[in-house]
Amino acid sequence: MTMTEAMRERHTVRKYTGKALSQEIIEKLNARIDENNSRFGLEVKLITDSADGLNLFAKLAAKGVKNYFVLAADGGEEAAEKLGYSSSDLMLFAQTLGLNTWYIGGTFNHGVAKYADGKKVIGIVAVGFGETNGIPHKSKSAEQVSHYDGEAPDWFKNGVESALLAPTAVNCQGFRLIGNGNSVKLEKNSVMFTPADRGIVKHHFELGAGKENFHW
Repeated sequence: MTMTEAMRERHTVRKYTGKALSQEIIEKLNARIDENNSRFGLEVKLITDSADGLNLFAKLAAKGVKNYFVLAADGGEEAAEKLGYSSSDLMLFAQTLGLNTWYIGGTFNHGVAKYADGKKVIGIVAVGFGETNGIPHKSKSAEQVSHYDGEAPDWFKNGVESALLAPTAVNCQGFRLIGNGNSVKLEKNSVMFTPADRGIVKHHFELGAGKENFHW
């Protein structure tokens, strides 16, 4: 499964079988984490065989969450955007390995900061073998979240379609993509649209549009 295929197959999953991750899968996930941490200056970590990641509220909606990425870094909004971008890459990579994921930006247990070596934690991503593969989320239309000056090229249309597959806070999809020539601007269109959401949407748009076809 390619990353683009994974983007279309990935849906939020909150209930897991509890099956342990193999050592081979753990090594592959950690290698991907190391690549992202090195590229963006992050401190993302994979925690396995632990149920500490969720707060009480999240546990009421979840089952079998025993592995998760801790999204940690130094800095403010720029770091949060990089964490969002990295989390998207990790979620889709996990999907290519036959795993399921759940991005948790609000209802995580803030005690997981103990794993972050003093860095700021913006959330976690549950990862494991889901009881199901989840279902598609309700989505806005391309017209509601984008505008292109003139006739939109296929790469822009594909990018917008991919961006609409991205998980965002409470599924608000509070963004607008503006295209002109080969330039694209991502605008915030809701107070619910976070810097991490911005990174996730950028990653999805790039996968769909092809980074060689445009610049931010």
